[in-house]
Amino acid sequence: MERTRTNQASSHVGERVQLAGWMHNWRDMGKFGFLVLRDGAGTFQAVLDDATEIEKLKGLQYESVLQIEGIVAPEPRAPAGAELHDCKVEVIAPVLEPLPFEINKKELKAGLDVFLNYAPVGLRHLEKRALFRVSAEIMAGYREYLRQQDFVEIQTPKIVGSATESGANVFRIDYFGRPAYLAQSPQFYKQIMVGVFERVFEIGPVFRAEKHSTSRHTNEYVSLDFEMGFITDHTDVMAMLTGVMRHIVHRLKESRARELELLGIRVPSVPDAIPSLRLPDAQQLIFERFGEDCRGEPDLAPQHESWLCQYAEQELGSELLFITHYPTSKRPFYTYPDDQDPSLTKGFDLLLRGCEIVTGGQRIHRYEQLRENAVKWDVNPEDIDGYLQAFRYGMPPHGGCAIGLERLVMQLAGLPNLREATLFPRDLDRLSP
Repeated sequence: MERTRTNQASSHVGERVQLAGWMHNWRDMGKFGFLVLRDGAGTFQAVLDDATEIEKLKGLQYESVLQIEGIVAPEPRAPAGAELHDCKVEVIAPVLEPLPFEINKKELKAGLDVFLNYAPVGLRHLEKRALFRVSAEIMAGYREYLRQQDFVEIQTPKIVGSATESGANVFRIDYFGRPAYLAQSPQFYKQIMVGVFERVFEIGPVFRAEKHSTSRHTNEYVSLDFEMGFITDHTDVMAMLTGVMRHIVHRLKESRARELELLGIRVPSVPDAIPSLRLPDAQQLIFERFGEDCRGEPDLAPQHESWLCQYAEQELGSELLFITHYPTSKRPFYTYPDDQDPSLTKGFDLLLRGCEIVTGGQRIHRYEQLRENAVKWDVNPEDIDGYLQAFRYGMPPHGGCAIGLERLVMQLAGLPNLREATLFPRDLDRLSP
């Protein structure tokens, strides 16, 4: 008999089907019992009223792997509107020791560190599964939209010969006796590939050797990057990103409504044009509205981002806000300077509900200007010769951005810690599981 997944079982009323999955719950009522089986698609209830079949469950702990055959019968009181009768049970993989914490309750009560220590089991919790289905749907929506806009998906090296963003926050490795690094971003390669395809994107891991221990950072995360050529300026990238965000939200509502409801996620409304503020203007607004003087600072603190999003929602009707024109001292050497004020850049961040989720901007496309900037930023041109090669042989005006996947999930779900939005987080203290 071919296996039926739990989300399809209700459509086979009156038929004998075979289900397989994990023992999610078992209520032994004496002469009969209710077994809830969980598979990757959902859960389904089976009624066991044969003493021989009930005996097979004796001594088993939750998460034992079972196969059950039975007849699908309508039952309005069952969660799926139907349940399995006349059941035959086969134990595929017994679990004989108690779980480290309960994962079949609505609320997962394990603390974050305990949960992460037992993530291979804890991730089976229905809410955790729902969260990472949302994460997967974001990637699918991102990929779908950019392909519709004629972007080409690429995969770039994660072992590189020089630091992408310069600075000390790189993981150095031994590459057959030579120094190499884990990539901080696919930045150089996606720019190079603009010279090949004009429009490219990538979904992949990036690595930052930053010795921080905050709720907003990890040392490895998933970056959703795109880069596009023949732009007028950074606003073209912002417009494309707005389209990406609108499509992601639409796809989540269309394909993951059940998960959104389970998690209590309210997705933001993405306007046709997300409002924007220049950084100096944003800092002046913070001073006038909230009384803190951060004018002249090269970046925004978390509290500043929170205040600006509060302002945007109350006064501009948007939970999303672009901040543009960060100072050249804050941005990488390849960021294009503002035409009117070269001390500022055509770079931007996108904030959502009080937190930066995207960084991007226009890039320098002229070879001499890019080489000169690299030297100013203490980047040896010889170390990035492969990157500069693309610019010696002609590159169009271009720009792009990178979405932090886990940051986006964290902000959508209202999670207090980025690690909760990361499958197997890597931070200062954690290398396992």
